[in-house]
Amino acid sequence: MKYKSQKVAYWFFALCMLLFSLQIVYGFIMGFDRIGIQGLHDIIPFNVARAVHTNLLVVWLLTGFMGAAYYIIPEEAQRELISVKWAYVQLISLAVVGVVAIIGFHLNHWEGRKFLEIPRELDFLVVINVLLFLGLILGTLYKGKRRTTTALVLTMGLLFAALLYLPGMIWFDSQVMDSFFRWWVVHLWVEGVWELIMGGILSYLLIKLTGVDREVIEKWLYVIVGLTFLSGVLGTGHHYYYIGVNKIWLIVGGIFSALEPLAFLAMALFAVNMYRKGEKSHPNKIALFWTIGSSIVSFVGAGLLGFAHTLPQTNLYTHGTLVTAMHGHYAFWGAYAMIVLAIISYALPNLTGRKRYQSATGMAAFWLSNIGMLGMTVAFGVAGVVQVYLERKMKMEFMVVQNEISIHFVVLLICATMFATGIGMFIFDFFKYGRPTDEALEIKKN
Repeated sequence: MKYKSQKVAYWFFALCMLLFSLQIVYGFIMGFDRIGIQGLHDIIPFNVARAVHTNLLVVWLLTGFMGAAYYIIPEEAQRELISVKWAYVQLISLAVVGVVAIIGFHLNHWEGRKFLEIPRELDFLVVINVLLFLGLILGTLYKGKRRTTTALVLTMGLLFAALLYLPGMIWFDSQVMDSFFRWWVVHLWVEGVWELIMGGILSYLLIKLTGVDREVIEKWLYVIVGLTFLSGVLGTGHHYYYIGVNKIWLIVGGIFSALEPLAFLAMALFAVNMYRKGEKSHPNKIALFWTIGSSIVSFVGAGLLGFAHTLPQTNLYTHGTLVTAMHGHYAFWGAYAMIVLAIISYALPNLTGRKRYQSATGMAAFWLSNIGMLGMTVAFGVAGVVQVYLERKMKMEFMVVQNEISIHFVVLLICATMFATGIGMFIFDFFKYGRPTDEALEIKKN
């Protein structure tokens, strides 16, 4: 059964696509900057482009997660959202926060802790926005006819993501204390509660796309939740190695960082196993590709590449280098960007009524973006290894090394062009589907 209020999700997805496009633009500005093409440097310095690029990543992914929740929760709870009007108010206020933040970065009004640069005034607006969102989701679940494990895990991830934003709003004069609590937000989001959001969306998509019984799929969710909390919480310690805290974190961070890939391995095995058990009859192969692809790429990017440089003996050399960028790009792409694109690919035909499942543009978008991102990851990785050797082993100056590795950014820009072409095709397909309609959703009264 479909519900009229699910149309709200489309507009969150549309904002999500706009912000994703802007993030790619700023990525290109940084890429050209790194090879000496700096025509925009006076208008958009590298530090501004970097701040906008990383903050847009966070905002567009959160927008996608919210859109996913507005699409999934009514179906799982078997009732309409408790207020469609307030959902649109929340969307508009979220867009306003994003626009004000970007303008502020360009006017150099604020720049602070990485990923958390926006000022306190905007922080309070974000908190109000997220509280409104959670009120709508929790109210819908409370009044709903059923409460599934899928919906509860997704909601739990969203709720904890909101709560863990609060430590980032606390001001400390001590750099050590400030860094200590900053990672409560950044790490426990991306290597903790966001994994629960991913697990909830992944579970929903596998139930819909494979035809495997809900009970079988949701049992796997308990395993994923357990592994996420087992490794993710104390795995925060790998950010504490060299910021001035007690050396016990070298042991704690090292051990639990080694366990962190298990949650992503469980997700990959979960998705592939459900696909094999499934009927393989669902016509939306594009959504299935994004779903299975997300689970596999997240294991490689977040799991294996993260493990490759988070042990203290390795991180001593790789910390703060392009090796981190290698891991970060492929991890965010696989674990979170791909799952957002998966739910969009699944939802669009249902929202619009245009069942163009086998779109050649859609398949090309999948392969071009994934091959392009893999190429970018390899370019970052090679540049990072060279950087580690020249800086940490040969003791060369930072800027001299940056000049030496600039050739790798030429390769990266070529791969980024392929990636951007794929995403451009995805966005073209998104808008070509048209807007959502009541007829497509087959509205039924509760």
